[in-house]
Amino acid sequence: MITKKFRLSLLATVGLFLIVSACNSGDTSNKPVTNEDNTNMIAHDNSNDISKAVCVLTPTEGNNVKGTVTFTQTDAGILIVADVEGLSEGNHGFHIHEFGDISKSDGTSAGGHFNPDHKDHAGPEDEVRHAGDFGNIVADANGNAHYERVDSLISFKGTNNIIGRAIIVHANEDDLVSQPTGDAGGRVAQGVIGIGE
Repeated sequence: MITKKFRLSLLATVGLFLIVSACNSGDTSNKPVTNEDNTNMIAHDNSNDISKAVCVLTPTEGNNVKGTVTFTQTDAGILIVADVEGLSEGNHGFHIHEFGDISKSDGTSAGGHFNPDHKDHAGPEDEVRHAGDFGNIVADANGNAHYERVDSLISFKGTNNIIGRAIIVHANEDDLVSQPTGDAGGRVAQGVIGIGE
């Protein structure tokens, strides 16, 4: 009895497989997908016009630093505005890092400074520098810092595209000279740069 039921079940499964195969045996050409075929898909690539990006900073393990960084396209370049809290008073290295990976609690999964042209580390106003070299963010006695400047090197497309990379705030001052990171110390906050609304 069990064997008979098993055989019937097996025959039904094979029959269903043959019917489905016959239904799917239509046009199997490798026709390219067009925009008309994909009207509901959104692709975030370099062909899209991006005018704003946002990074929400969260503390690394053992720290209380948090904040927001916005990037807005202007005629002169990208306007960077950062507001950060929970810092010790003084200067803190502030950079874009190469990977948008903030999975490690100490911030090290974000990799090194974003440096697509393989240049030396320097200050944000230097002609030769990493694309991610933003210098320092300066915290007041209450641990609050504000940073604002226009950068003409970073971009929302092409080689210097910052979308999907990370912002790191460091424990110490970036001396703007030491290679490859300005001797800025540990990482106290991290966040991924995403497309803004």
